[in-house]
Amino acid sequence: MRGHMLPEFKDIEKAARRIEGFAVRTPVIENPKLNALTGGRILIKAECLQRTGSFKFRGAWNMISKLDAKKARGGVVAYSSGNHAQGVAAAAQIKGLPALIVMPADTPMIKQENTRSYGAEVVTYDRATESREAIAERYMKARKAVMVPPFEHADIIVGQGTAGLELAEEARDRGIRLDDVLVCCSGGGLTAGVALAMAELQPSAEVHSVEPAGFDDYARSLKSGKIEKNAKPSGSICDALMSVSPGEMTFAINSRLLGAGLTVTDAEAAEAVRFAFEVLKIVLEPGGAVALAAVLSGKVETRGKAIGVIASGGNCDPGLYARILNREI
Repeated sequence: MRGHMLPEFKDIEKAARRIEGFAVRTPVIENPKLNALTGGRILIKAECLQRTGSFKFRGAWNMISKLDAKKARGGVVAYSSGNHAQGVAAAAQIKGLPALIVMPADTPMIKQENTRSYGAEVVTYDRATESREAIAERYMKARKAVMVPPFEHADIIVGQGTAGLELAEEARDRGIRLDDVLVCCSGGGLTAGVALAMAELQPSAEVHSVEPAGFDDYARSLKSGKIEKNAKPSGSICDALMSVSPGEMTFAINSRLLGAGLTVTDAEAAEAVRFAFEVLKIVLEPGGAVALAAVLSGKVETRGKAIGVIASGGNCDPGLYARILNREI
């Protein structure tokens, strides 16, 4: 991947102007109890409060808003485990374009129903035996539609990077120099965008990907210096974070800008979901809570430090959420 093909910080600034008035500038939460517990200052970017319930709307709108509606009459096609699906569906609805989303059959029903509520058509598949990319490609060609990938596109990366830009600006306005920034990571688009923003605005901060144990393709890729794959396509309560491997474009950025990748167990993710509910008063899905879980479980040194956390999404299946709150998981 040649460097000049990769997005830059100036592209994030352009994306910030493009999404203004459409995406929410989500709050940055600092909680006294969490600070006392960790001995540091923890700044949580609450993307669970973003339009559609996750950061994904940022990248989807940044890309889809640029489409010529007349040339894109076939609409858009995407594949997603749920959060990107909702972001694309909502962005397409605003733009007045039809949308078809390929989703795993085991995607939490709330994510499927929310995607349909934005007017999108949902096609399900078996993630253990079928290729979502191949299915989406067929529909794209048949409909002469535009593919909106979940992470491997410059417009998507810089759109997600606006969350990092806002966190960096908020920290600056509070007079805080961040030491570390933890990002929930799957394909690496959000992580890459945040890393680009931090390199420009908070260069003292080391950015870390955070993944579920057993689905740590990014951590292993960063360690080996080459793209690694997960051994299985599912098997974690963090359903939003199970991409098979990093994207080439995202890895080209992240391999240059990131510190070591971190992992948390499902039990640690569940504990973070409970903490968010009980203390922070926000709803997080397990995949959206892994960065907070890394803080709570001591995966990064916090004492005397300022840590940024991207709480990336809150679209949790109600039944799973109830079991987590009841400490059944």
